[in-house]
Amino acid sequence: MKRAVVLVSGGMDSAVTLALAREQGFDCHALSVDYGQRHASELQAAERVAHALKAVEHKTVHVDLRSIGGSALTADIAVPEQGGSGIPITYVPARNTIMLSVALGWAEVLGAQDIFCGVNAVDYSGYPDCRPEFIAAFERLANLATKAGIEGNALRMHAPLIRMSKAQIVAEGARLGVDFAATVSCYQADAEGCACGHCDACRLRAQGFSDAGVADPTRYR
Repeated sequence: MKRAVVLVSGGMDSAVTLALAREQGFDCHALSVDYGQRHASELQAAERVAHALKAVEHKTVHVDLRSIGGSALTADIAVPEQGGSGIPITYVPARNTIMLSVALGWAEVLGAQDIFCGVNAVDYSGYPDCRPEFIAAFERLANLATKAGIEGNALRMHAPLIRMSKAQIVAEGARLGVDFAATVSCYQADAEGCACGHCDACRLRAQGFSDAGVADPTRYR
């Protein structure tokens, strides 16, 4: 079986992405990044998801983005309860670029040519690093910047959810048997993983379950 590195945050999108990679026949090496996010319970969720979906292994890498701040997820800035216009304060500068770079390095070590991530450009919060243009550009970079790429072992970036609505993601997860109760999406989940029910992530998640006609298993505090 071919190897793949799959970014697993602990949220619903990355869980569905891992399930899709498994369905496509990949041996999945799950990667999470502890970047100093305020919602650290998502890392515990990532471990649960990786185990439940039978990843070959699950690795957590530490990158201290809290030291530079600039986001409500990595600094002492309140998480807004209502989305506004423009790029929201929950955007973490360069987060997906950094995470994919770590995934790229591990893929080279493993001899894997495929990297999966759960970014979504439809029901998302306005993040520039969740767009198809970004994924395409990173794939070009990966093949320019690595020994594997230069030697002809082309690296492929997969973002299977990028054009799906949240409802479609929920439906796909239900089809694949993803246990959404094990996932955490809330930007300010408590230590037990219970969600606030008010932030952008919570509202998008709840709307996805409602639109898909699937019972929402999220635990709210």
